[in-house]
Amino acid sequence: MADSLGLPPIFSETPVELVPAEAIATFPVNTFLESIAVSADNTLFITSHLDGSIWQIGANQQPAIHAKIAGKAAGLVLLPDGNLLLSAWDQQNLPTVFNISPKGETSVLVTLPDAVFLNGMTPLNGDRILIADSYRGAIWQLTVSERKVDIWLEHSHLARSSSDNEFPAVNGLKIFEGVLYASNTEKMQLVKIPIVGDQPGEPEVFVSPVNLDDFAFDDQGNLYGTTHIYNSVVKISSRGDITIIAGAAEGMTGSTALAFGRGEGDRTSIYVVTNGGMSFPPSTGVEPGRVVCLKVEIPGLQIGE
Repeated sequence: MADSLGLPPIFSETPVELVPAEAIATFPVNTFLESIAVSADNTLFITSHLDGSIWQIGANQQPAIHAKIAGKAAGLVLLPDGNLLLSAWDQQNLPTVFNISPKGETSVLVTLPDAVFLNGMTPLNGDRILIADSYRGAIWQLTVSERKVDIWLEHSHLARSSSDNEFPAVNGLKIFEGVLYASNTEKMQLVKIPIVGDQPGEPEVFVSPVNLDDFAFDDQGNLYGTTHIYNSVVKISSRGDITIIAGAAEGMTGSTALAFGRGEGDRTSIYVVTNGGMSFPPSTGVEPGRVVCLKVEIPGLQIGE
């Protein structure tokens, strides 16, 4: 798979066990769908990176604009009150976290002048949110009620091997059973960080090489991750074994992010968003951005429930 793209063949000997896939929405070519969050009523919220749009897809599977910022959109996380937090850059290219109300009203929650490239987010505890900074090589902690941000962890395992490399380092963040997992895309590593009293322990590399962007866990501890320029979704077991479960033929070209469904009867669905290969176009050219539903057998870990 990777050889045909001229990329390092990190998945060339990886087992393949494809799962059913169905495209549920298509966006115009050169739409960089970047992240996804799913509400309790199973509404999908999806960021369009370059134009700062946040789309929603409800039961009718028809995309509609939910909100828009003047800037570039990155990560999404849902709060218990139904508000969305968006990591982004504002119109002046300043790293910013926006609050988006259930009605789609946007407001600046906090700006981070010392940040560089805000990316994936995940809840820590209470109203504290962890935010990846892909170029600083750090994870920020945001306390929503206080509008306070500080460095939670800055470490070489979260950083790029060279500042000349444009690929993001620490990228996706998720917690499973008291351990924070972080993808370092540039180093092709999945990092484990134990959480001790809400503070970080010593990071260690769990799986390498594996090109992960965003990911999510099922309730048994298997991780499902998008590989972005490798045009696939992989499953990583709790032992670190990797299996490809969907590829370009299943609509994974430029897979950037995914999330499990949360509706009744939909918790074994994984919703994947793509950019059609904008970062590394296939030989046939950039494809439309897509939202694709993959059917797996184990329910997703329900964050915040």
